Amino acid sequence: MASSLVLSSSSSSSLLLLLLLCFLFFTTLPQVSATDHIVGANRGWNPGINYTLWANNHTFYVGDYISFRYQKNQYNVFLVNQTGYDNCTTEGAVGNWTSGKDFILFNKTMRYYFICGNGQCNNGMKVSVFVHPLPSPPPSSSEHHSTPKSAAPMILEYLGLKSLMLSFVFVLFGFVLV
Repeated sequence: MASSLVLSSSSSSSLLLLLLLCFLFFTTLPQVSATDHIVGANRGWNPGINYTLWANNHTFYVGDYISFRYQKNQYNVFLVNQTGYDNCTTEGAVGNWTSGKDFILFNKTMRYYFICGNGQCNNGMKVSVFVHPLPSPPPSSSEHHSTPKSAAPMILEYLGLKSLMLSFVFVLFGFVLV
């Protein structure tokens, strides 16, 4: 005996409403996005650019990227320590990129030192940036001064009315299969 499921018209409109509410629920959750800092902006990774000035106009956070854009066969990027940065040497480098479009993730709070390893470091192709920890989210207006004894109050406070609405929709608009 073959069986098939057919949604009634009221059920399909309920499904559409449910999908719309789910979409609204998930698109209004707080989002954290990383920033891609393009070294030198539209001038890229080239000699004769003041990268110290460029870096001082940016704030870098853990989770952000720094990207280097340059002629693939002409330049490169090395991640070095402060001595390598100060002396323009790649000895002891902990990273080396040569693609011409290099994306490097900042995965911890620290100072990063980048140089061009083909001799152009002495012509200014070096940049040092400090990566900050992610800022704390702003406290909610209903923040309590006491620490909850379980995670449940924090979850309910975080999701709040959205989870209540979503639960109500599931109960109210149950699926009717004919």
